[in-house]
Amino acid sequence: MEFVKKATLLSGGVDSICLTYGLMPDIAYTIDYGQTVAEREIYVSKYICELLNIEHKVIQINCRSLGTGTLADSDNLSFAPSEEWWPYRNQLLITFAAMIGIKDGVSDIYLASVKSDKFHKDGTEEFYKLINDTVSYQEGRLKVHCPTLNYYSHELVSKYNVPIDMLTIAHSCHISNLACGKCSGCLKQLKVRYELKIE
Repeated sequence: MEFVKKATLLSGGVDSICLTYGLMPDIAYTIDYGQTVAEREIYVSKYICELLNIEHKVIQINCRSLGTGTLADSDNLSFAPSEEWWPYRNQLLITFAAMIGIKDGVSDIYLASVKSDKFHKDGTEEFYKLINDTVSYQEGRLKVHCPTLNYYSHELVSKYNVPIDMLTIAHSCHISNLACGKCSGCLKQLKVRYELKIE
């Protein structure tokens, strides 16, 4: 099998929508790993892929019993850096994407983490270097990329020239399939809307 396809992890949030629009990959994966907002993430991601004529696949593996915080609707651990923190989440999602990606002939997997994510270990340049080294070392030699680390969310919109109407459907809530307007994900999206002067 020839590994030549590019894939993005698409959650339906502003950052992953921007990356998917800018990259126009061959395929986008949305992962339902048991998070409370999976239904809306899948809906938005499917809609975006239909608009962009990108193949979309949903990977469903319920790991909620392993999670913590608002995304798992459970108590957080005392050392959690934020309310939505889920132990080893990005590592988990990258592994799932690589497992299906190798079957799909994917050579490169792209994720969107931004400057404001760097207080999470798995939102740093060092994490992405290490995870790429690990994944590309193994059979299939898939590469993991995060080209968005040096940008804030609103800067991605300009970088990739993303249509504003595509962003208005984005879902960033950590608590509900209907945006709560109060969690850190909703507040981040409101800040993006403010920066971009979206009514």
